[in-house]
Amino acid sequence: MLPKCRNFQRGPGRPRQFDSSEREAIIIDAAERLILAQGLAGASMAAIAQEAGMSKRTLYEVFESRAALFASIIRRMHNMFTRPLTRSDLEKPLAQRLHLLLTPAGEKISDALPLAILRAVITEAERQPDLVHEFLREGPYALYAMIRAELDRSVARGEIRISDTEAAARLLADMAHESVLEHLVISQPACQRQDAYKRRLDLAIRVFLGGIGTAE
Repeated sequence: MLPKCRNFQRGPGRPRQFDSSEREAIIIDAAERLILAQGLAGASMAAIAQEAGMSKRTLYEVFESRAALFASIIRRMHNMFTRPLTRSDLEKPLAQRLHLLLTPAGEKISDALPLAILRAVITEAERQPDLVHEFLREGPYALYAMIRAELDRSVARGEIRISDTEAAARLLADMAHESVLEHLVISQPACQRQDAYKRRLDLAIRVFLGGIGTAE
C-alpha cells in the first residue's frame, strides 16, 4: 500500500477534525497517488478512502461520485496549468495577457500525473464515458473558455477583429500545446518540457496574433 498522507499521522489524544476543504485536498492527494501507482482502474472509491485514511461514507460526504472526484482532480490540474488574470493584468497588451493566462501558475508540475490521466482517459473512454466527460469539461473545454473570454474582451475593446472567438480560442490552445501523442510516447525531463513549452507558447502567440490581425 502507498504511504498514507502525513496529515493523518496522529499522536495521543483526540483526533484532529478537518474542515471540508482540507478533507477534499486529502482525498484528491490520495486519488492522485493511486492513479500514479495503479492507474485509474486501481483508484476505486474504496481504495481511495483507504489511502486517504477515512471511511467510504466520509469520502462520499465530500464527493458524491467517482466522476465528481475525478472532475476535481482535473480542475486542480487545470488551475495549476493556467493563471487567472488579475485586475492589473487586464490593463496589459493582449499578447502579454495571453502569455500570462497560459503560463503554469506557481509551483512546477511533474509530467507524471497528467500523463497518467491522459492514458487512463484513453484506456477507459468506452467503459467510463462519464469520466471522459468530466476530463473534457474541466480540462480542454475549461481552457478554451478562458482563452475565449479574453479574446471576447479584446474584440469588445477594439484590440483585434475575430468573427468566431470560439474557434480562435481552440486554435490558440492547440498551437500552444504539443501533440498529445508525442507527449504520451516520448519521455522527456520535466525541466526540458517546461522550457520547450515556453518557447512554443511565445511562438504560438506571435503567429496567432500575426494571423488574426489587429483592429483598424
